[in-house]
Amino acid sequence: ERTGIRRFAHCVYPMDETLVRVALDLSGRPEFHFHGSFEQTALGTLETQMIAHFFKSIAIAARLTLHMAVLYGQNDHHKAEGLFKAFARALSDAVAIDPRRGGVASTKGTLGAT
Repeated sequence: ERTGIRRFAHCVYPMDETLVRVALDLSGRPEFHFHGSFEQTALGTLETQMIAHFFKSIAIAARLTLHMAVLYGQNDHHKAEGLFKAFARALSDAVAIDPRRGGVASTKGTLGAT
């Protein structure tokens, strides 16, 4: 049930010297864009190439539009942690009920097939 949700959200998240931005739309149309890089090939047992893959998989499975960017930063751990925290905050905001909204946040009245 998507009635009354905010649908769109974003988060700009500072993690020490790093700044990341996440914007998403629970549109029902899967799309993923990532801008950023990691210097290390792994953070502990997590391969850094899997971070973008993880979020792309979520975007496809959840049928959401997701844009993620590491705006700047030095520490790969801070970049990764910032991305996860910004995504969580944006998703929480997007699924929140907006008491001012009476129906689905779409001019078409639907957010993709359910």
